[in-house]
Amino acid sequence: MLRFWVADASFSRVLTSPRRRARATCELSGANSKPDVEPDLAEWDYGDYEGLRSADICSGRPGWNLYRDGCPNGESPAQVCRRADRLIDHVRTMEGDVALFSHGQFGAALAARWIGLEVVEGQHFSIGAAALSLLSYDIDHPEVPVVALWNAAPGYGIRAPADYFRSTGSASRSTPNS
Repeated sequence: MLRFWVADASFSRVLTSPRRRARATCELSGANSKPDVEPDLAEWDYGDYEGLRSADICSGRPGWNLYRDGCPNGESPAQVCRRADRLIDHVRTMEGDVALFSHGQFGAALAARWIGLEVVEGQHFSIGAAALSLLSYDIDHPEVPVVALWNAAPGYGIRAPADYFRSTGSASRSTPNS
C-alpha cells in the first residue's frame, strides 16, 4: 500500500527501525534510497507486557495507559521521550525529505514530541499498520513543526506525497509506520 506514495517520492535519507517488520515495510515501500538502520526508531520496549494486548494488561492493572505508565522492565515514558527527542534532533540536521519507518506506539510518541507535546499526548495519535504520516513545518512559519498528515492509507482520496509537497511547498519529514 505504501508503494502508491513512497515509490514516487524523492527522499534524501531513509531510516528504519531495526525490527524486522519495519525493515520489511521499508523494503516493500519502494523508497528510493538504501535505508539506514536507526535504533531510535524501534518500537516501545514493553518489557513484562511484551506480547500482551492492552485489554489483558488492563484486566490486571485497571486504568493502565502505555503513554502515561510505561511498562515494568521495559521503557518508561521518560525513556521514550529521550529517545524520540534524540531522533528528532538527528533528523533535523538532515537536508531534504527524510522517510522514517517505525512502529505505531513509538510513532505516536514521536509525533507528540515533534510538535512539542509530552509523550502522554501520543495516546491521541492512533495509527494503523503501513499508514503514512507526515511530520513537517508550517508553510507560513517554517520554524513551527506540524503534523501535516496522519494515519493515511491509499484509497481515501489523499494525494501522493509528491503532489502534496508540490502544492504546499512544505519541508517535510515522512514517517511511514509498520
